[in-house]
Amino acid sequence: MALSMLRLDMRAPDFSPATPSELYAAALDMAAYCDEQGFASVVLSEHHGTDDGFLPAPLAFAGCILGRTRDIRVGEAALLLPLHDPIRVAEDLAVLDLASGGRIGITAGMGYRQAEYEMFGKDWDGRGKLFDECLEALQQAWSGEPFEWQGRTIRLSPVPATKPHPPVFVGGMAKNAARRAARFGLPFQPGSNNEEAFALYRSECEKNGTTPVILPPGESELLVVAEDVDRAWQEFGPYLLHDATTYASWQRPGQRSAVHSDATTLEELRAEGRYVIRTPEECIARGQEGGPFTPFILYPLCGGTPPELGWRSLRLFAEKVLPNVP
Repeated sequence: MALSMLRLDMRAPDFSPATPSELYAAALDMAAYCDEQGFASVVLSEHHGTDDGFLPAPLAFAGCILGRTRDIRVGEAALLLPLHDPIRVAEDLAVLDLASGGRIGITAGMGYRQAEYEMFGKDWDGRGKLFDECLEALQQAWSGEPFEWQGRTIRLSPVPATKPHPPVFVGGMAKNAARRAARFGLPFQPGSNNEEAFALYRSECEKNGTTPVILPPGESELLVVAEDVDRAWQEFGPYLLHDATTYASWQRPGQRSAVHSDATTLEELRAEGRYVIRTPEECIARGQEGGPFTPFILYPLCGGTPPELGWRSLRLFAEKVLPNVP
């Protein structure tokens, strides 16, 4: 079956007719539906203090989704680890791992918005060191053995069932992210294809005696499915454009997040090909050409899309596309 994913970030801008409560309820129903349809995963994101209510508590919401589903995996990409107490994260992930049968994993990211560090009283300039300390604390905590952390003795109980721990990827664009992943013996999940970073990661893994595992970004278009593409751009377009322009407004000079668009109009967004609306037939052709690991990232509530529109896209994909792709 195609590698089908449901992406949720729970934006609820003022111009959306859907309330946050309605969007969260729809998201849980959609996750349960995708589980029944054989989707591979639900992907959550994290940001704080945004004007549109971007999901700020992804592990709490992951627990809600895991409680509504039986088989689908839930991934948090990315969990902005330096903003969190790593001991608490270790405990939360241990419980989610135990309660879900090992269906939770994270991509640990450093984040790129200084305002978020200021909101939590974290040192922006020292974020790399803080990230390293958090990763080290996670790995020590999940061992179940007592260890010293900031002058205190810590012992995590219970430990995860998944050994050695729930999946943790290290995300990031820079070479420092590749070095960090190798140093901690963790898989590397870059936000873009960077052969220099891949080579550096492999080289550093060899030096550290660890096995390199890279999850390349591949094609990561954000997908809406519709019978009438032109009409769908009129209906979904304002929400897709809100998502794109908001991400763009957060970028620093010389920095690009994994979700990045330079578009400022619907016409530019449509031409760019980052946010895509396809017919079921176009999706089937793409899946048959790409084979069984063709990624389909469904984004039915993108930018506060009203649930009735999102359901139309999701059901079209499940009913007309999934039965006809490898």
